[in-house]
Amino acid sequence: MNALLEEQVPQAELIPEATKGGLAPYLLFCLAHFWVDFYSSALGVLQPLLIARYGFSFTQAGILGGTLSFSSSVTQPLYGMLADRFHTRHFTVLAPAMAGIFISFLGFAPSYPVLLAMVFLAGAGMAAFHPHASSNATNNLRGSKARAMAVFISSGTLGLAIGPTVFSFFTGRYGLHGAAAVAVPGVAVTLLLLPLLKPERRLEMDGVRPGFDWAPLRAVWRPMLLLYMLVFLRSVVQITFTQFLPLYLQTQRGYSLRAASWTLSLYLVGGAFGGVAGGNLADRFGGKRVIMASMIGSAPLLALFLFTTGLPSAIGLFLGGLMLLFTIPVNVVMAQNLAPTQMGTVSALMMGFGWGMAGMIFIPLTGWISDHYSMQTAFTLLLAFPVMGIALAAMLPKRA
Repeated sequence: MNALLEEQVPQAELIPEATKGGLAPYLLFCLAHFWVDFYSSALGVLQPLLIARYGFSFTQAGILGGTLSFSSSVTQPLYGMLADRFHTRHFTVLAPAMAGIFISFLGFAPSYPVLLAMVFLAGAGMAAFHPHASSNATNNLRGSKARAMAVFISSGTLGLAIGPTVFSFFTGRYGLHGAAAVAVPGVAVTLLLLPLLKPERRLEMDGVRPGFDWAPLRAVWRPMLLLYMLVFLRSVVQITFTQFLPLYLQTQRGYSLRAASWTLSLYLVGGAFGGVAGGNLADRFGGKRVIMASMIGSAPLLALFLFTTGLPSAIGLFLGGLMLLFTIPVNVVMAQNLAPTQMGTVSALMMGFGWGMAGMIFIPLTGWISDHYSMQTAFTLLLAFPVMGIALAAMLPKRA
């Protein structure tokens, strides 16, 4: 990818066998990503029903969301190190079933503590998937890594977008317990991956020992830190909107749960398109420019959503989600090219740890602000984070 990063991966990694049959495993990784992220968006839709059943506050709802962020995202660097060390396909294979079962059966939890435990275990499955899958999905493909990574990531974002609508349908027709039926596809995908996703070959670069190593990360700590902070700032808005948008629309605008779920899907579909567009634009204009455009453009569009109603509000939400998620594949590919021997770890930092820290801190904080002021106030304050990201994006080097 010439414009995004001009540093080339050593040829020792691109041996001929690595390019044979690369499309099939890539598509399997995309399929698994779709379903893992499909389940990760369900909690936002289920929360109004869980609040009605258990009677907990917005703050407790935020703690529930923060728990999911911690277990699904903050722990990802640990799984990234394990993926770099052991190179086992089971991180990817078992994740759809684990995420699907524990999320879909939340309606059977007998108490709030058990609910927290089930959310944590669902998140653990999601966390195990992302570092391994994102570092291996595009390994056997020729051509633009940014474009391939954009499609892989957007397959997950598309799952995020569709998940709320599907869970809303089943819970609307069959009640909270009806969500259990949605676990079936996740289990089916795991059963499909077991025979079809072959054990990966362990490719080594000349002069570099396999496994986790701090040295390549220390060598690029400054641009890696900038990329991480940009992921964090974007994720504060992305994760909190995803978690609280149904509650916001119900309590502030009087939407039904179904209408709120459709609106959440609209926001996430915009993000899916944004991921694909961002990867393609990065190949043409460079990663730094795409990140800068995302930070500049997303806040005004999301403000249009918050301070208008009807069609202008819907357009602002869709385009705001699109602009906000421009940067997901760009950040990941830039980080992977900075430390190509530690792809699992850096993928976890850019995709999981950044999202998780943002969610773990700001989902509960947004719930607290909503309890003490209003959810409108809490959402408005979130718009400051992309604005702060403009200054950091300007500090990125033109070449990673």
